[in-house]
Amino acid sequence: MKRAAVGFRVHSGWAALVALAVEKGVPVVLARRRVPLVDTFAYEFRQPYHTAEKLLLEKARAFVARMRKESRRLALRAIRELAADLRDQGYRLSDCGLLRSSGRPLPKLPQILASHSLIHSADGELFREAILHAAARHGLKSLTVKEREALDSASRKLRTRPSELARRVNELGRPLGAPWSQDQKLATMAAWMAVA
Repeated sequence: MKRAAVGFRVHSGWAALVALAVEKGVPVVLARRRVPLVDTFAYEFRQPYHTAEKLLLEKARAFVARMRKESRRLALRAIRELAADLRDQGYRLSDCGLLRSSGRPLPKLPQILASHSLIHSADGELFREAILHAAARHGLKSLTVKEREALDSASRKLRTRPSELARRVNELGRPLGAPWSQDQKLATMAAWMAVA
């Protein structure tokens, strides 16, 4: 079976997913999906730390733990379903690329809930961590890259000028049609770096 990788760009409560393989040096998109990371797509669940901010500390801790468990379960389901679909196409899902924020490690929950900027960071990290957890559970090798450095990092790793790489990633989406936004383009770069 040929190797394939999946790349993710995470949002509040969902992620853009692109899976690809490299055949004769050329990337081929195998799948493109929007993956839910919450069961109920409502603000309360898509922004778990924002919700937790309004709760007493123990209830906040329990709510965040519940949302972490839920998002991990949904991420694992998405990876398992993708792996099965790729297997049917003759590919083995082996690698995962994930775009990270530029943030620093988060403090403990009370400190997070006391800072609005940390609450925003924690919401994103909860969903990114769910993807990495699911990838590890599925046995995928993971690569993470800071989102703002993705083009430069991919350019170095793939030994392609940034402008040429951006053009190639744009072209990959043309036959697929919409959506092929920044979400899919960055997820593609993450997957391509992971499988390279």
